[in-house]
Amino acid sequence: MEPLDMQAAVDGLASAIDLSVLIEDLDQHPVWWSTRGAVDGTRMRTILDRHVEPAAAAVVQQLRLAQATKPVHVPAIPEADMWARWCMPVRFERRALGYLWVLDPDGTITEDDLPAIVECADLAADVMAKTRRSADQRHQQRDELIHRLLHAPDQDAARELVSLENLPSDACVQVEAPASSGGWPLPGAMSAHVASSRARAATSGAPVPLVELGEAARRAAATRQAAAAGAHLDPVSWDALGAWRFIVEAPDSLTVAQVHPGAEALAAQPRDDLMTTARVVLDHGGEVTAAADVLHVHRTTLYYRLNRITELTGMDLRSGSGRTSLQLALWLASYRAVGQ
Repeated sequence: MEPLDMQAAVDGLASAIDLSVLIEDLDQHPVWWSTRGAVDGTRMRTILDRHVEPAAAAVVQQLRLAQATKPVHVPAIPEADMWARWCMPVRFERRALGYLWVLDPDGTITEDDLPAIVECADLAADVMAKTRRSADQRHQQRDELIHRLLHAPDQDAARELVSLENLPSDACVQVEAPASSGGWPLPGAMSAHVASSRARAATSGAPVPLVELGEAARRAAATRQAAAAGAHLDPVSWDALGAWRFIVEAPDSLTVAQVHPGAEALAAQPRDDLMTTARVVLDHGGEVTAAADVLHVHRTTLYYRLNRITELTGMDLRSGSGRTSLQLALWLASYRAVGQ
């Protein structure tokens, strides 16, 4: 059986009634249309800009058009730049998939014309339902392939995904955390994006081959965790981690105390003000004035805290060796606390 040419069906309806016809999806994006003569501003923007103004879109809710079972006459709404028109919901198995609209500013549609409008909407329902099923199946297949790639490099899965998504054979990917629009959704509120020729600072850093999608996701998650732990990254990207790479790549067997026992002594205090103070002072190279500004405390308060930190750790944060080890230990403690 030959596939239905839905555009020809819409053209046929428009020709038979000599009026402009538009079929939209449920989000009111144009799918098929055929224009006869002048159109109103709403129809013009729908087709040219793929955009429906809020006042025009609200008509669907106000008249409960999604629940209609037969053509509904919609009167002219000048404030929404809408001429009078007819609307027939496009339904498949009682589920609305979109809307068929016929502009009728002069009231030329008769009862005899309505069956043709209903028939065209029914044909559109069959086509849109098949398209949706096909898209759902493709998305399910894509998600399965992505799942395989996230768990381990899989050349077969990468090749299948390239074919399914019509990608270049050497496609590379980047991962954003949190997710951004236009990508494949990933677990953990992340998204994967096929890299373009234009450089892009993604959370996962520079593009990696598609087969290494799992590594890109790991990098993005680690970078997000580092930023949450207080890493000052500009931009928030794996490539901007700098010394924080030592933290995110540290093996689980490495304890905070092994890097510097002073970090555990500070973490064991009932309040976190000493630990926070130590982090800020060390991150500002021992500069007391700068640290006091960031902490919003008087210098007298800061000096008291510094003396207390020295008592607990045996270190003067303003000078002396061992400060780098304590700083890295504090970073590691914060990084792991965020990940819990």
